[in-house]
Amino acid sequence: MKQDLDALMRKHNVDYLWVSGPAQHNPNMVYFTGDCHVTNADLFYIPGQTPILLHGMMEREEATKTGYRLISYANYPIQQFLTLADNDLVEASALRYKQILEDIGINKGRVMLYGVREFGLFFSLVTRLQQLLPELAFTGDPLDLIMVEARATKSSEEIERIRQMGIITTSVVQKTRDLLTSHQVVDETLIKSDGQPLTIGDVKARINLWLAEAGAENPEGTIFAIGRDGGIPHSSGTQSDPIKLGQAIVYDIFPCEAGGGYFYDFTRTWCLGYAPEEVQKAYDQVKSVYAQIVTELENDVNPSRYQARTCELFESMGHETIRQNPQITQGYIHSLGHGVGLDVHEKPWFGREKDPTNILQVGSVFTIEPGLYYPDRGYGIRIEDTWFVREDGTFEKFVEFPMELVLPMRGS
Repeated sequence: MKQDLDALMRKHNVDYLWVSGPAQHNPNMVYFTGDCHVTNADLFYIPGQTPILLHGMMEREEATKTGYRLISYANYPIQQFLTLADNDLVEASALRYKQILEDIGINKGRVMLYGVREFGLFFSLVTRLQQLLPELAFTGDPLDLIMVEARATKSSEEIERIRQMGIITTSVVQKTRDLLTSHQVVDETLIKSDGQPLTIGDVKARINLWLAEAGAENPEGTIFAIGRDGGIPHSSGTQSDPIKLGQAIVYDIFPCEAGGGYFYDFTRTWCLGYAPEEVQKAYDQVKSVYAQIVTELENDVNPSRYQARTCELFESMGHETIRQNPQITQGYIHSLGHGVGLDVHEKPWFGREKDPTNILQVGSVFTIEPGLYYPDRGYGIRIEDTWFVREDGTFEKFVEFPMELVLPMRGS
């Protein structure tokens, strides 16, 4: 949580945080600025002080929403620095930021960099700044020591925002279910009112519309994959594929608040009308593993324990797992889950055994998503919900939604 930032910075000998870029689809900036809509900004965090936000003049009203100390870029006209730098943009930008940093008291110590910027220009800028301000050390955070660690536990406000995204997500899933089951069927293929087959692309278009209407978006797409495609975990599905009865559909939807806020992650597997015996058996096994893992969840443990347990359970059922062979392409081939927040995949990780900070703890938000994949047999199965750890150390699923493989057709 944000309240942990100062302690994390002291622990890792970091004096300042510099977060750069827009306040949309930029997780670390969104973490500080919330719903503020600024398209270009720099935020400086100094322990014990109110964060400083640099912003454009046209976005001053939006910047005010943060409650931070505000500085307009107009106070540092770029043309002034271009004149000094003989129109060299990198040199001018470096001189401009040198002045900004000195004016806000950042002139000695270690600065950790975050954000979303065009890499080449920002790299050149920081390289030159390092030369102009030799008593500052600019560094990235490749080991996720501070921001990712702080974001790994959520406040009550963050929990409620994720819950709301869960409500939106499952409402769209219900609409998708209703859409599918209401269609007419000809020769085991769902048919639209114009007589053409209903396709994966048709369904995805409706999903996008419903999300937008609810104030959400899916910047990383939606997985809606049928048959063999569903047997490849991150296949998003083939747009032109017709939707047919009896074929397993893996529906993995992971939208976020519009503008790039908090995510939710949710998967169901469906067969329309009926399920082949092999698919039903695999589904029942995945569902039983999900149920068993949920009963074993404990607070203050490394979640890699549950990845090992999932492998053990699937192996006892005769399935090959990633524990036995990291290169397998069928059976149980991925991690059991991951954290969810301003990134759809973040800490805690279910595959990191040796990281002592990688634990389930109060405020953790994470998925449970066992699955089995057999593309050569024409199917995949995955069931996924998002959970969190309550203040009393118990676990709660954000939103309840039926786990049913076979969806009866109402339009036949």
